[in-house]
Amino acid sequence: MRGRRISYSQQELDWVKARCTMDRKVLHQQFCNAFGRSDVSLANLRSLCKRNGWLTGRSGHFNTGHTSWNKGKKMPYNANSARTQFQKGQLPHNAQQLGHERISKEGYVEVSIDETNPHTGFERRYVLKHKHLWEKTNGAVPEGMCLKCIDGDKTNTAPSNWELVPRALLPRLNGRFGRGYDKAPAELKPTILTISRLEHAARSARSNQS
Repeated sequence: MRGRRISYSQQELDWVKARCTMDRKVLHQQFCNAFGRSDVSLANLRSLCKRNGWLTGRSGHFNTGHTSWNKGKKMPYNANSARTQFQKGQLPHNAQQLGHERISKEGYVEVSIDETNPHTGFERRYVLKHKHLWEKTNGAVPEGMCLKCIDGDKTNTAPSNWELVPRALLPRLNGRFGRGYDKAPAELKPTILTISRLEHAARSARSNQS
């Protein structure tokens, strides 16, 4: 059942419009006191202002150039909070040391190395261990190429277990229509890799001729 429509006199409307930038609770209290309108709730007054576009002018956002009230002020000392604050040079409890290893969501081994993290600026960052070791021996992986584990075990990071292959070759090995290289028996892997390389080379040759 719909509520009763509330009517306002022109004097009341003009009064509210002239004071629309006030806090709504204060405006409502003063309005009821001024006109004896006990039948007008805070929600009613808010709806009246909204219907007529009488806004407070406050967006709830800081404006460009706004200066914080506590800028340049030193926070008061609090013994309870001081006990839990990080001290200069202190590392968080979950910080891992140089050489720490972990397994990524994709199943690859990642290792912490002495290299600045470009995203956080931290003095160490995680990299793929198999790629890190391979590049230390063979140089950077060329563009368009990637490393494929020969035995199908991503945790075997020995450089000898990783072979440089064209990135476009990967779908032929394990893609939706690939040959299931990783799950194939060890004795079949060399054959699958050789056939996939030949197919890729033939396709590339046809593409270059067209």
